[in-house]
Amino acid sequence: MAKTILYIDGENLKNYIKTVLNKANIKEKNLNIENLDLSLLLENPLKKIKISEKKYYSAKLRFYKNTPKKSKELIHKQRIQKTNLERQGINYIIGGNVRPQNITINGKKKTIFKEKGVDVKIAVDLVTNTCDKIIKTAILCSSDSDLQPAVKEVVARGIEVIYLGFEINPNKGLIYTTNRTILIRNSEVLDAYKESVTRKKK
Repeated sequence: MAKTILYIDGENLKNYIKTVLNKANIKEKNLNIENLDLSLLLENPLKKIKISEKKYYSAKLRFYKNTPKKSKELIHKQRIQKTNLERQGINYIIGGNVRPQNITINGKKKTIFKEKGVDVKIAVDLVTNTCDKIIKTAILCSSDSDLQPAVKEVVARGIEVIYLGFEINPNKGLIYTTNRTILIRNSEVLDAYKESVTRKKK
């Protein structure tokens, strides 16, 4: 039987959550998104949809000698998140890599880490699952415009694609390309985060 599968772009999701929390004056250094209960966040927006499988996509982290402290921190956080998500019944998928990039901000050099290849993995899975007749409905939790060509191909093959975005800054291209749009409200992000923090303290 064809499934309804949720495809989550992990880094994209975390960036939106951080933006919402920061706007609520919750400082980023105090955030602990790796322990967020995604089931709480998705419960209300997707309450009328029976989901067969949830896939969370993230990039592979490696240890870089030039940034040992940051490398260890990111690897540790990814392990925490993987354990947390698998406990929630979410399939944790590694696609692409995280690479350090040197940038200059206000005259100061800084190393940032950026994901590469996750969107490609999601696109490949979307098209492959469609061709293999595994899915009837795809829920895409990503606001990455690079996914539009894959979405168009999947929709053209008769698959329903639902764009799961955020109220704070929805992607107009994906709204246009997909069959339907569901937006996660800022209040739902805050409620899920606060409840996750409360449960963690117990």
